[in-house]
Amino acid sequence: MKLGQPIPDSVHAVSMSLPRWQDVVGYEEKMPATMSHIRTGYPRFVIHPLVREMQRQLGRFPWPSQRVAEMAAGFVPEMFWQHTGLIVSSRQAEAFLSGRKREDVPEVFRSLRRQLASWYDCGKDDVFLQPTGMAAQFAALRATQARAPGRPTVQLGFPYVDTLKLQQKFGPGARLLHNLATIERDLHELIHHVPLAAAFAEIPGNPLLGSADLRRVTPLLRENGVPLVADDVVATPVNVDLSEHAALIATSLTKYVVGTGDVMGGALICNPRSPLYEELKPIVAAQHEELLWWEDAVVLEREARGFPERMQRHNANGLAIAERLHRHPAVEKVWYPKWEFAEAYEAVRRSNGGWSSLVTFLPRDAERRSPEIYDRLALCKGPSLGTVFTLACPFTLLAHYTELEWAEACGVSRYLIRISVGLEDPEDVWRSIENALQG
Repeated sequence: MKLGQPIPDSVHAVSMSLPRWQDVVGYEEKMPATMSHIRTGYPRFVIHPLVREMQRQLGRFPWPSQRVAEMAAGFVPEMFWQHTGLIVSSRQAEAFLSGRKREDVPEVFRSLRRQLASWYDCGKDDVFLQPTGMAAQFAALRATQARAPGRPTVQLGFPYVDTLKLQQKFGPGARLLHNLATIERDLHELIHHVPLAAAFAEIPGNPLLGSADLRRVTPLLRENGVPLVADDVVATPVNVDLSEHAALIATSLTKYVVGTGDVMGGALICNPRSPLYEELKPIVAAQHEELLWWEDAVVLEREARGFPERMQRHNANGLAIAERLHRHPAVEKVWYPKWEFAEAYEAVRRSNGGWSSLVTFLPRDAERRSPEIYDRLALCKGPSLGTVFTLACPFTLLAHYTELEWAEACGVSRYLIRISVGLEDPEDVWRSIENALQG
């Protein structure tokens, strides 16, 4: 695919093609030769052309509600947009520009909540829909901050970039405990010196796909009254059950749940089995505003119906590719939940669950070979994950370009290649990867 082409080929695509390593560098450095091809991208990072036109017609930055506009006051608009995920979707902007009003479609929202509730074994009223997955994280942060004002948060394990940035920029501070091998000891030391508002953890993490051992972490958090905010975006509720540990589960519907890569959405789940449920749910409910645009909800609800079956196919394809990469002589290391801190993942894996389809690998002689291998990959290449089509990216460059040395100090090489394995024939996917590795 050509540089800048939307992935998929849709006006509402959430990814765009970055086919060469140098394209990623050019995108991050905002080089004119690269940016002249970029029309769209992941909606929190690249403001959609329809939203820009909405902004032009309004004469001000567009927000999904007056309350959000008031929260954003005092921040650089693009920063608030990116990190909180409280965005105007491309469909909402399209509706504004064509004069369409918001329609009342309560059954669609009820059905979407009902599906989510069935996967998380909770009530429909425990599901709070959000415009993006990051907005779900922000809702969790706001709720835990309201419960324990002025207290910092802690991130357990190296996280997706904006999960940590959100806590750092919109809370009173955040500590990162990146070493999963010493997480219990490090948390014990921190929690007895610093009162915490919440602990955030990805199960598993992105991009290194390891998990904090919640069997050891949860008792320590509960002993000190600290809620765990869990992110299950990579694993999904098909594969893991976090109900014995999490107070809140913040998830993205943009990824595996919808699969098509052309709609944004998220959800915050209040876990009824948490000892903090009765305390946190009223806070979440009081702060909640229904900002998911109805046309996005229609797409999400429709595609979510096939999610559980699709996810099992993702699991099988992801495992097949991970195992072959694991055996390949040109690969130095593979990160995959089946092997990376496996006992911690197995402790929350459902009996019929798998290990998802996100695989990260580091080629041998990575400084020289990673750019060559990435350029040769005959796959869709761009940001995001969980799509029905395979999608690759040099994750560290995309997520941490301005802080590569810091990321490497946390064990995240700048030469990583991450592959979200789709639903194509895995033999075809492997053939593309093998050809790139052998070229």
